[in-house]
Amino acid sequence: MTHRETKASLLVVEDEESLRDALKLNLELEGYEVTTADNGPSVIKMVKNEHFDLIILDIMLPDMDGITVCETIRMQHNDVPIMFLSARNTGADRVEGLKKGGDDYMTKPFNLEELLLRVEKLIVKDKKIKAPQSIADVYEFDGCRIDFAAHECIDVAKKPQELSKKEAALLKLLIEHEGQVVSREHILQVVWGYNVYPTTRTIDNFILNFRKYFEKDSRNPKHFHSVRGIGYKFTA
Repeated sequence: MTHRETKASLLVVEDEESLRDALKLNLELEGYEVTTADNGPSVIKMVKNEHFDLIILDIMLPDMDGITVCETIRMQHNDVPIMFLSARNTGADRVEGLKKGGDDYMTKPFNLEELLLRVEKLIVKDKKIKAPQSIADVYEFDGCRIDFAAHECIDVAKKPQELSKKEAALLKLLIEHEGQVVSREHILQVVWGYNVYPTTRTIDNFILNFRKYFEKDSRNPKHFHSVRGIGYKFTA
């Protein structure tokens, strides 16, 4: 097994208890953190409140099928990788699953070794997309200056301002992804840490502060943008 810096967090959704337990055990042996669920509604709730690096989702669930669960997650602008498990092996099912936002599709019974390899591949691929560009401890733009290590900045009026640890972390994250929209989920995970989600309002307040510090006209921001329903973006 390759050494993992941080344990990836997986959600296994399967209503058949023996298979659910087997998957949990084998994934934990690979070094993953595994949470399990056996029905759709509880998954939707969990995904709203916690961060997962991958969801393994059975299609045939009681009360709400896996495809509907996947669609609902995608409607929340959450791009967590989703791997479908299905007892039905028809091309049409596979296409439907991938069309509705799934990233991979395996039919039961499956080869465990193959499942573990595909899980690892999906997680690595997802991490690659989010690789930030590295920036120095001091960053300057448009006459402003941010010192991430010292948690302070020189604002647009050339005045020094102290930054809280979280403000510095959020600024760094947005600047590392300059020009890209960073999703709320990603911000909450990186800045606030796993499974401790403040409200979106909290991020909005941080962005308002940044506009006060760094925008000549905070009503028409040039650098710090909110992208409705998705996340936030910094442009130099």
